[in-house]
Amino acid sequence: MTRFKATRCLNTVLRWHGERAMDYRRFVELVPPAKRETLSDKFVDFILTSKNDERMPSQLANTILHHWQQDVLESESGLTALLEAALLLEPEKTLSAFTELEMAHIAEQIKASAPS
Repeated sequence: MTRFKATRCLNTVLRWHGERAMDYRRFVELVPPAKRETLSDKFVDFILTSKNDERMPSQLANTILHHWQQDVLESESGLTALLEAALLLEPEKTLSAFTELEMAHIAEQIKASAPS
């Protein structure tokens, strides 16, 4: 991986929310591989149907588009970008998706990491 790609990937993973960084990759690592496809499908649906599209940073949209073109949305880096976007656009639906897929512990960790 080139230094540029590594930096871009790191910037995608760690977005600053106030004074705390949300480590999206840490949450994605907790998702069992067997549930990644279903979860990525749910996140894509939330992103495409959201009425809050103005919240989506263009760099994040480009990252998701790149992962889609490479057919790697279900990969760790693809799901990380989708999680970030889904939480920005539809936080309640995103957290509910984890609970629906029997991963409530991940939703709880995300809530605990969110800025107050």
